[in-house]
Amino acid sequence: MQSKAEVSRERGIDRVLKLMAYLNESGRPVRVAELPKALGAPRSTIYELVRVLTESGILELSGDDNKVSFGKLIYLYGINYMRENDVIRRGSAEVDALSRLTGETSELCVLNRNRQAIVHTHPGSRPMRISSQAGGQIPLPWTASGRLMLAHMTPIEIEALVSPEDLTLPDKRVMPMADFVADCIGARGSTILATSGLINSFTQCLASPIFGVDGRVQATICLVLPMDITNEQRAELQQTLIASGRKLSMDV
Repeated sequence: MQSKAEVSRERGIDRVLKLMAYLNESGRPVRVAELPKALGAPRSTIYELVRVLTESGILELSGDDNKVSFGKLIYLYGINYMRENDVIRRGSAEVDALSRLTGETSELCVLNRNRQAIVHTHPGSRPMRISSQAGGQIPLPWTASGRLMLAHMTPIEIEALVSPEDLTLPDKRVMPMADFVADCIGARGSTILATSGLINSFTQCLASPIFGVDGRVQATICLVLPMDITNEQRAELQQTLIASGRKLSMDV
């Protein structure tokens, strides 16, 4: 049986994790005064957490209204992670090379719980830039990468991971869960996967899997393309992207 001190310590860790998750999802500095309600915790507890995390460099306070955001230490931790993670290190370099070669926006994506996370991106050279932001997290049913990264799962596992609200696309269309599950199962063993018009009406996405030593998709490398490219251009880009995915995979 846990002691009161152990229970209190676990509750404190949970609140730190909730605080960090809230800041990450907000994507902006947040007033300290709004945190107790947002996190469902006593004001005194949240203020003490913010004080400790700020003194350690994990968080930072700014402005007269005491807005809290991630601190420099988080950035340094992120740099260390990028340096030590082989797929992300090599994948980021490949994304840059791929974008320079093709002139198209390229991304490196991983699975973060029930979201596709963009860990590195390089803009294309087209006059009208297709926006893509590193650190962005996208519902899995909206993307080709999401289907590839869930391809090894069973239908029950996929349904448990994807929340019903994630099946609503940006244009308010609702994708049936059965259709998404079928897409994921159908993506097994694929070297390239495409989705079109899911996030918006003017872009399509090509994604190629990056396999780990266990044969599962560890990450994806992607091209975000305008809808009006020719079939010949698309076929050439597919082959280039497949080659990048194979180069980064560890099972070959």
